[in-house]
Amino acid sequence: MIDSIPPGLIFLLGALLVPIIKPKALKQAYLLLLPLLAFFSILQLEPGFVLSYKFLEYELILIQVDALSLCVAYVFVIIAFLAMIYSLHIENDWQHVAAFMYIGSSLGVVFAGDLFTIFFFWEIMAVTSVLLILHSRNKESLDAGYRYVLMHVLGGCCLLAGIIIHVSATGSITTVPAEINLAFWLILLGFGLNAAFIPFHTWLPDSYPRATITGSVFMCVYTTKTGVYVLARYFPGLDFLIYMGITMCVFGVTMALLQNNARKLLSYHIVSQVGYMVVGVGIGTTLAINGSMAHLFNHIFYKALLFMCMGSVIFMVGRQKLTELGGLAKHMPLTCICCIIASLSIAGFPGFNGFISKGMIVLAAVKEANPALELMLIFATVGTFLSFAKLGYYTFFTENKEISAKESPWNMQLAMVLTAFACVLVGAYPQLLYTILPYTDTEYVYKAYTMVKIVGTIQLFLFAGLVFMLAKKYFAPKDALILDFDYFYRMGGRATAGSCEMLSGARVSIQEGVRRVKVSVINMAVNPRMSPKISPLGAGAAGWATLFIFIFGLAYILAG
Repeated sequence: MIDSIPPGLIFLLGALLVPIIKPKALKQAYLLLLPLLAFFSILQLEPGFVLSYKFLEYELILIQVDALSLCVAYVFVIIAFLAMIYSLHIENDWQHVAAFMYIGSSLGVVFAGDLFTIFFFWEIMAVTSVLLILHSRNKESLDAGYRYVLMHVLGGCCLLAGIIIHVSATGSITTVPAEINLAFWLILLGFGLNAAFIPFHTWLPDSYPRATITGSVFMCVYTTKTGVYVLARYFPGLDFLIYMGITMCVFGVTMALLQNNARKLLSYHIVSQVGYMVVGVGIGTTLAINGSMAHLFNHIFYKALLFMCMGSVIFMVGRQKLTELGGLAKHMPLTCICCIIASLSIAGFPGFNGFISKGMIVLAAVKEANPALELMLIFATVGTFLSFAKLGYYTFFTENKEISAKESPWNMQLAMVLTAFACVLVGAYPQLLYTILPYTDTEYVYKAYTMVKIVGTIQLFLFAGLVFMLAKKYFAPKDALILDFDYFYRMGGRATAGSCEMLSGARVSIQEGVRRVKVSVINMAVNPRMSPKISPLGAGAAGWATLFIFIFGLAYILAG
């Protein structure tokens, strides 16, 4: 029976056949067929269905179906189909293999009913996703992939250690610790690293801009969203997540505003937008969890669309720095329109899908009677609008007579149009989304479109737009080094390595060792072939953002 076949297994096993199928047309049809088969398999699953098997003395649950898992699985498979359309022109079979195994392992996490099964698929996700970085086949991607692996090995070790300690103490593999102890924090950190918790988030803006053009579309979907899913599954209502989520919102949007690299800007906005979801999970009410899952659903569409649009620009122009782009609206009008739709969606403008889910999370915060939390969410929303005003303006509308381009291949255009349609469809008819959310029988029925919400949001964005136009020179991109928290642990790692080298009897002076540490830090942070200036604003970005977060966090505590 098809309902007893794990949907993730369709991708995992199906990936093995990709290199075998040789005719191009047949291979392309096969690449689109697998997501369709997986979607049909999910449609056959009903809440309450369980598929388990005995391993040693444990009952491992390969499939456990409920409304939460179905909600996430639907969007995972839909975007897999759209992203595969976007990738049809890729002739490297191993990129498709890695993408399918990445999708399959993510679905494995979604339907897993015990911690050991989650960990098994968790590690497959880490291995297969790094291949999408390494396939860029350059030194930058190789270095980023190495750092990506190190961070995810850290997260995996924390997760496994937490699981082992918890199982040893309780014998349960289906629950997390009820008490806040070492196992509790290790499991939370293991999940949180994939969800891009600050300060362990740096693997994301480091690696996503260096993945392949199509690989970044897949990567922006699965890793962080499985992290949010397991947090919603095992840690709803945890106050710590409110603090962490709001930190992610504000810090992510602050760093995004400072970026010159288009895909790095998008990557920091993943941190910020995932922060909204984490806040909702931390609040823990039915409205908040619904809002988190709705935002997860919507974010996947508009963020994938943004990476598709910027990927198309990079594919056709060969540039991804805003200082080197401009004037593309007349050369790539379809890409420009799709990027505007995605930008309005992520900003939460009325009529687009982000407006629905952001409104749910903000309302959940309002019901918590904490104005500081609401204020910080609104601040992050304004920052998001300004970031994408910057991205769109300097990519498509500034004058650049030296640049020439044309629209990307038909499959990339088709994928962008279909994904943009999904953003508008959910925004115009949110009932489609409401019916698949985890809590559909709650006493409170959320109404997205009220006159107060529409007028208030439009006024907010008009004000933000005015700020952008009047202060445009301050938002202009600069080719500068923007330091993040990885500066500190890269510096610490290099200092430790340098100390060990000196203590082991290496024939270098202390001064030479210090000089090597400094040079190594800079070389790891930027392309060795480039010598960008360090912007005073950029160099202090992490510090200023941290100070800002601390001040508002203190206000949040006092207001609570």
